[in-house]
Amino acid sequence: MRRPEDIKKLKIAVLGTGANGAGIGADLAQAGFDVTFIDQWPANVDAIRRHGIRVEVGGAMVITPVRALHLCEVATLVDPFDAVLLVVKAYDTRWACELIKPYVAETGFVVGVQNGMTGDTVVDVMGEDRGLAAVIEITAAMYEPGLVERHSTFERSWFAVGAPKPAARNHVPLAAALLRRSGTVEEVDDIRSAKWMKLVLNAGELLPSAILDLSIADCARIEGMRPVMIRAGDEAIRLAKEERLEIRPIFGMEGVAAAHLETFMATILDELVAHYVKPHSRSTFLQDWIKGRHCEVDEINGLVVDGLSSHGLTAPVNQALVEFARDIERGVRERGMHNYDPLLRRIGALEELPATGTV
Repeated sequence: MRRPEDIKKLKIAVLGTGANGAGIGADLAQAGFDVTFIDQWPANVDAIRRHGIRVEVGGAMVITPVRALHLCEVATLVDPFDAVLLVVKAYDTRWACELIKPYVAETGFVVGVQNGMTGDTVVDVMGEDRGLAAVIEITAAMYEPGLVERHSTFERSWFAVGAPKPAARNHVPLAAALLRRSGTVEEVDDIRSAKWMKLVLNAGELLPSAILDLSIADCARIEGMRPVMIRAGDEAIRLAKEERLEIRPIFGMEGVAAAHLETFMATILDELVAHYVKPHSRSTFLQDWIKGRHCEVDEINGLVVDGLSSHGLTAPVNQALVEFARDIERGVRERGMHNYDPLLRRIGALEELPATGTV
């Protein structure tokens, strides 16, 4: 592990500077790190260059000058990065890794600080000795270029970092040291299980609230939706069991309920609503739809449906959620509370279908 004064000399890049990436990058810059922001949203880069990255957190506005590059300017880079925090959408992982790979030092690494099971893709592109994965739990939003609304303060931001392959374990302490500027960090040996436990939560929280056009907290308070959210997560737990992944607490939770397959989803959903989101916090899926963008439905809920199908099992709740999400993205359905009854009916209809091994 490098000494604290040494890591300040390293060149760090944050590739993907939306709400989460920009917030983390701002924390690193505030701490005196050499950080470069790289983003695919031109207006965001332009705003950061003009005003610095602006972060609203805890009732205050923090403005930090940083270096910001458009994707097309990556080709002008000369000095390689020692560490890259990859904070793009899960479906953008492969091309983003290919883009930055020539500009990562041979002794450097890329860590996917993302939702979804992206660790294997990072390793596939970067190599077994330079690819890391991380679980991220930060609640934030970016509706205006260059302006982060950070809903979770430092004390309520959490990460887990690990190496999908043993050859990259030497990089884990440095990646953890960087992310500790933004919240609590746990270094884990089984990062795949930790990331899947976050996917369990994501499967239940992100899409149901987006389909109804509600905040996560408001959706969880609807009597008929809380069971839907829990069951969507429970289907992901069922797949974890089939894949022989460990059911383990995340977010620093403790106790039997946080590590048991029958109670994990309900426990972590309650923890999220009570401590990690604000009453008005919208899911990242809903934020994407508000901006007219594709969400990570295939990489979260779709992955549960396809994974259980490969084991000859069905995921009626996640399948119904995926169907509604795809309709919304195609423009044949609008998000909103009018979807409540049709969604419940579709789940019921799918539950009555026999399991055939295909979905």
